[in-house]
Order: sequence, then structure tokens, then C-alpha cells
Amino acid sequence: MNPALHVVNLSLGPARDRRLHAIDFDLAHGERLGLLGVNGAGKSTLLQLLAGVLTPASGEIRVDGIDIHDDLAVRTRIGYLPQRLPLYGELSVDENLAWAAMLHGLHGDAAADAIDRVLHQVGLAGVRRRLAGRLSAGMAQRLGLAQALVHAPAILLLDEPTAGLDPLQTDEIRRLLTGLDAAISLIVATHLLDDVQRLCSRVLVLDGGRKRGDHAVTADADLLAHFRTAPSLTGTDAR
Repeated sequence: MNPALHVVNLSLGPARDRRLHAIDFDLAHGERLGLLGVNGAGKSTLLQLLAGVLTPASGEIRVDGIDIHDDLAVRTRIGYLPQRLPLYGELSVDENLAWAAMLHGLHGDAAADAIDRVLHQVGLAGVRRRLAGRLSAGMAQRLGLAQALVHAPAILLLDEPTAGLDPLQTDEIRRLLTGLDAAISLIVATHLLDDVQRLCSRVLVLDGGRKRGDHAVTADADLLAHFRTAPSLTGTDAR
């Protein structure tokens, strides 16, 4: 069986000024992977490449064996939540989800059913008529997550999903993510060790746009080992 996601020699930027350098990894079906690194390590850049937002200078990205640049339809299997939430404050929760559903090719009853499903999944069914601009930070993050899930993706990419949230809001988001269908493959980009330890079974360490480590997350894993023992190259890319 093909992995859910297969990444080979993925690079971005001109040869003399790479933002990412020859990244390789596989993501199994249902696996939870953390991308750990300090600000500027390349986490967001990598997620944008995986989501098809950016085009690599070299390398391949395959979903279930299909190159996302050869067959654009395969991108519908990916859900992506950037750190900057893609919300329209003047639209209601329902309207923001309808917009996201339309972008993923859902219309009519299919869109309505999908919206109802994710509203209950993220606990926003009671505020579906509220303007997105009047949501708390935690509710806004849940709406962003609902947008990424509305088309029932097989792979979910999340960029700093708990950044800027208070402890209770952070716990709510983590509970939602740990409660996802076990078949969904998850990649969480974060600089927070607690996110990796709570949400992930494996971690890929990025520094300066390069992969510096790839190992299982265990109770006794020292997730900071790389940053203590190797000089950081961070700052060679934008994010």
C-alpha cells in the first residue's frame, strides 16, 4: 500500500538561497506527525508546499501514489489550516463554511450536510449564525479547523493550531484533534513541545530549512536534543 503522503527531495528557492533543502519523509495512513522547529525553521513553508500553495524548485509530493502537481484533483484529499485563519469577519460561521465547501466542490445538499457535520464536530452548531468577527479566539480557531475538515480530507495539515490561545482554548483544540477519525493522517507544525507530545506519535525536526531529525515521540524522548547539540541554521528561510 502506498503511504498517505510521500515526499522526496523537496526543495524551495534558487540553489544559492534555498528556503527548504531536500526534504524526504513518508506519512502513513492515520499517522500523527509533528513538525517541530523554532520560528524560521521552515515549517510553514513545508506545509504550503504540501498543500499545493507553493510550487517546489525540485522534488515530488505524492498522495496515495499520485503526484499533486500532475493530478490537481488529488489535492481534495488534503485539508489545510494556515496560521493566519482564512475567515471573513463580516460573514457568519455558516457563510464561512459554505464558502470553504464551495472551494472544495461541495454544493447543495452535499454542502449543507458537510457543514452540519463539521459544526457539530467542532462544537459550533449553537453559534452558526454569529459573525466570524465576533467569535472568541478559541471559537475562531475551531471555525478554521471546520473549514479544513468540511470536505472530509484524508490528510490534515495544521500550522500552529494552538498559537495565541489561552490554556482552556488550547486544551479544547487539542481535544478536538485527538478525537479525529483514526483514519485521518495529521501533520502539525508547531514550536510547542506540548503540542507534539499531546498530539503526535512521531516528530520531524526542522532547522534552517533542513530535516535534522525524524523519530518516534515517547514519554522519555528529549525533543530539544537537536537544539542543544547542533548549531542552529535558522534564519535562512522566511518561515
